[in-house]
Amino acid sequence: MSHILPDAFRTVASFAVVLGILVFIHELGHYLAARWRGVRVEAFSIGFGRSIMSWTDRRGTVWKLGWLPLGGYVKLHGQERPEDVPPEVRARWIPGQTFHEKSVGSRAIVVAAGPLANFLLAAVLFAGLTVILGEPVESSVVGAVVQGSPADQAGIKPGDRLEQIAGLPTHGFDDILDIVSSRPGADLPVLLRRDGADLTLHVHALSKQVDGRMIGQIGIASEPEYRPVGPLVAIGDGFKQMVSVSGQTLSGVWQIVIGKRGTEELGGVIRIAQLSGHVAQLGIASMVTFIAVLSINLALINLFPIPILDGGHLLFYLAEFIRGRPLPARAQEYSFRAGLAVILSLVVFSAWNDLSRLGVVRWVAGLIS
Repeated sequence: MSHILPDAFRTVASFAVVLGILVFIHELGHYLAARWRGVRVEAFSIGFGRSIMSWTDRRGTVWKLGWLPLGGYVKLHGQERPEDVPPEVRARWIPGQTFHEKSVGSRAIVVAAGPLANFLLAAVLFAGLTVILGEPVESSVVGAVVQGSPADQAGIKPGDRLEQIAGLPTHGFDDILDIVSSRPGADLPVLLRRDGADLTLHVHALSKQVDGRMIGQIGIASEPEYRPVGPLVAIGDGFKQMVSVSGQTLSGVWQIVIGKRGTEELGGVIRIAQLSGHVAQLGIASMVTFIAVLSINLALINLFPIPILDGGHLLFYLAEFIRGRPLPARAQEYSFRAGLAVILSLVVFSAWNDLSRLGVVRWVAGLIS
């Protein structure tokens, strides 16, 4: 048991740190936008349930840390519609500082600020890594060699810089992949540089069928190289990476929707906790990248047009802007019920996937049978 406890503690601690950062930034976006638009903020909570600690600032906002670290919220003054609260509650509202009386544009800004803050966090983290590590550049340096592979048998070692394969120059690993994959089963002369000296080795490429065609493989992986860049270039790269990851994530979701990818890839809280513990072992850079990717995922999920999520609220505000008045109360109520059902279904489904990966479902099924 002693060897399990450190891993379990690391997983829980890493999960709490990751989720705490993401939730805090998300809710901070709502908070700052509300302050900007003149809305009083009554409470800012990280976590749910009974407060572990709390304090009240000079503006009257109660800052709380809940014992259940699975989310958070910002309570806005007068967030409810007047018809949904009793007269004694409405009597305590401060004119000019309630959320419901603000214009539809101001309300949309407050709601959209949470996901936007998560996008910004991801861009900043990516930019920070670029400033510290540098900008990745094309490299033909071998990072790893698969044991027993053709490259290993030929004598290629990690750290070798491949300069030519089959007489063709290799400026980066894309060149290596193109040359090798197009020559399945071929004997390939490889010119490489090792310890300042050139060396020629001969590698016999394997033949492997992928997507109905044969490709060549020799069993090597790349080693990333970086060049230092200035802060302005790093900021630009950070936003480019944020946009790129966002596009890849949306593409993956769409492939699941149309059936090109399996739903077993969906994960929930348990999966995030597992990955948090694993990534924490890989170093600070991996942890920062993980937080950035999760921040993008949180932003995108919240922008889905599902009632009870930020995207659902924005959809209502768009309808209000077009109609000149809010949607009927009954339409909103039924929409929120449907949205809640969708979210609960996704939570249950992702939890099932998580438990299946852990073998819990198979273990329970064995007990029943």
